Order: sequence, then structure tokens, then C-alpha cells
Amino acid sequence: MKVLCFIGRNLLRLLMLIPALWCFGAIYFDGPFPGSGNMILGILWVALTVFLLFRARSKRDRWLSFAAGLAIVIIPWSFKKPRNDRDWSPEYARTANAKVEGDAVTFTNFRNFGYTLDGTVTERWETRTVHLSKLRGIDFFLNYWGSPSIAHPIFSFDFGDEGQVAFSIETRREKGETYTALGGLYKLYELTYLVGDERDFIRVRTNIREGEDAYLFRLATPPDKARERFLEYVTQIQALAAKPRFYNVLTANCTTAIRSQLNVEKKFIPDKRLIINGKLDELFAERGLFAVKDMPLPELKERGHVDDRAMHAQDDPEFSKKIRETVPGYDP
Repeated sequence: MKVLCFIGRNLLRLLMLIPALWCFGAIYFDGPFPGSGNMILGILWVALTVFLLFRARSKRDRWLSFAAGLAIVIIPWSFKKPRNDRDWSPEYARTANAKVEGDAVTFTNFRNFGYTLDGTVTERWETRTVHLSKLRGIDFFLNYWGSPSIAHPIFSFDFGDEGQVAFSIETRREKGETYTALGGLYKLYELTYLVGDERDFIRVRTNIREGEDAYLFRLATPPDKARERFLEYVTQIQALAAKPRFYNVLTANCTTAIRSQLNVEKKFIPDKRLIINGKLDELFAERGLFAVKDMPLPELKERGHVDDRAMHAQDDPEFSKKIRETVPGYDP
């Protein structure tokens, strides 16, 4: 009985510790004084909460004191709203939007940055129109930058002679901000759906940044389904332009749109590989989503490794065609 009481008391303390740690994180990442200022504010909050607990004379008062300590953080945190008008880093400086008029889809703030191998970046934001009737299929890039368990997916829609339109779901970071997965649990970043030229999104990862690898797969998506997927992205871009959202590493991240690509029943239990997304290629292969189905995944992936071809095609106007040479399933 004593053992059970000991476990019960410590379990209760653990359950109290979890929301307390979350609140400290909310102060540190989302407080009004970035950096050391928020750290000091968090320490002061801990001291105040402990003081209230020690002042309490009964169990009921201790619970009320603890709840009051949590409320001091949670209430103002809940009023923090996402915005589209912060001082963004250049690559996120403009908010994309789209307009559908019959067969034509016109994007504003379509990103098409230029990069030289010495690191010079030329910022270009364009207006670009494509026609749904020319959409031939979807290509899938998986970009790694360290751990084989974590990757960044990019979907590129093939419009034939109108080129490729690529979508990249990312954290929209302000100038000076760096990405942290822990901060992604809070309201540190806004969510952005970037739409742009494939040469921009792929070259910056294969030719400019160091230590990154990009793999290309052709998806087995007929044109009618490709249009559905494409318009899903268009709808999300329009929604974010009208009403911004916060990024969340678990619920609103770079794989947010992946489930719609899986074409599965609503009762489908979310796969852990939607979070540990470095294994998305395995999930896609299991679901039969790749155009080539009779090739072992390791070989399919190795032949789709585009870094060397991207480097050789750095300034080639046919960059997208060049990086697809020898990629299985791609019909130029």
C-alpha cells in the first residue's frame, strides 16, 4: 500500500510537471522578449508558481495555485495570432496567392530566385500562369540534410511546355530566426506554402547548401488526379493569403499535404512516417504511388539522386529536363 501511495504521489507530480514544462517553453519561445529576456521571464514565472504553491494551506488551494500559474501563461498565449506582415527573411518575404479562371491558374509572388555557385542570390518574384489542361503528372522530391529519418518533401507538377510548378511547405521565418524543432511545438513560426520554379527550390538545396541530398521520384498519378492534388495546393495558398496560420511540427508541417497524396480511406490510421518523414519513400512505395513498381526501392532511390546532375545543369535553361535523365519512370 505504501508503495502504491508513493507511485501515486510521484505520478501526480509528473503529471503536474508536464504542463509546467510546456508553459515554460511557451514563455521562452513565444514571450515578448526573445532570447535571454524570455528566459528570465520564464524563471520569474517558475518562482512565482512555486511561491504560490508553498503559500497554499490545503490540497485544494495548491491545485488552485497551480491552475492560476498555468493560466498566467496559457491565457495570453492563446491570444497570440499569426500574421502575414512580419519582417520576413528574403526567401519568405512575399505571400503567394492564386487565381483560378476556367482552365488558367495564375500565381502571384511566384518565387524564382537565381543562385550562383559563389553564393550570390538574385531575388525574383513573378506572376506566372499555367493551364490545367496541360498538367501531365506529379514528381516528388525528398530532400535530406543530415538524419536519414528527417527529410523535406517537395511536389513538382509537370505542365509540359509551360514548365514545372513546385510547392514547398515550410516554416515562414523572420530575419535572424533559425529553425528549431522544439520551437515548432509553439507559435514561433508561421506556416507558408511556397510556390515557385523548380530550379529555385531544387538548386538551392543541391548546388548552394552544403551536405544536402535530393532524390526524385515520378508518381503514378493520372492527369485528372494530378489536377485534384494541384488544386488542393491552390486552395491552401488562397486560404493562407486570406488568413495566416502558425506552423506546428506535429499538426501543420511540411508533410501536411501528404495524406491527400495517399488516396486512402478516411479510416486510414496516420502512419508515423508522416512525422518521421525521411521514410516517406518507403510509405509511397508500399502504397504503390511510384510510377515504377517493379524496381527495388534502394535502386529506384539511387537512380533518382539528382545532386550531380543538378550541379552540372546549374545554369542550363533545361535544368528540369537534365536532372530527370536516367530517373526511372520519367518520360520526357
